[in-house]
Amino acid sequence: MTAPRLLVLADDLIWSTRLEGQGRTLGAAVQRFTTPAPLLAILATHPATPTDLVTIDATARAYDAEAAVRAVSATGARVLALVQHDDPEGRASLIAAGAVRAMPYRALFERGHAILAGLLDLPVPPATSPATATEEGA
Repeated sequence: MTAPRLLVLADDLIWSTRLEGQGRTLGAAVQRFTTPAPLLAILATHPATPTDLVTIDATARAYDAEAAVRAVSATGARVLALVQHDDPEGRASLIAAGAVRAMPYRALFERGHAILAGLLDLPVPPATSPATATEEGA
């Protein structure tokens, strides 16, 4: 069985790196993009499967997030839109643009593995003990 893809569209290095790490920990094949054009090109040549997921940073300055959600969801890919804060109006507009879910980055910080595992149809890894996390530099 092929690993699901986690395609990350974000111009923020810190959050995109976190998302990439969470996806890899879960066993997903991860790719990062800083603008929509290369992401859309990949989706045109390698269409998304039902277990693939595209995360889009809706706070980006390098692209129009709502337009990116609309374009990516039009390819048939599932989109998780990420917002800076709990912004109900912003989340609603991203859902209307085609995102299957829109949530604040804080939710991924607090329970990211469980959220991503559910969306990628992968098992959640066992929790890391605080001592192990410290030893690993987390």
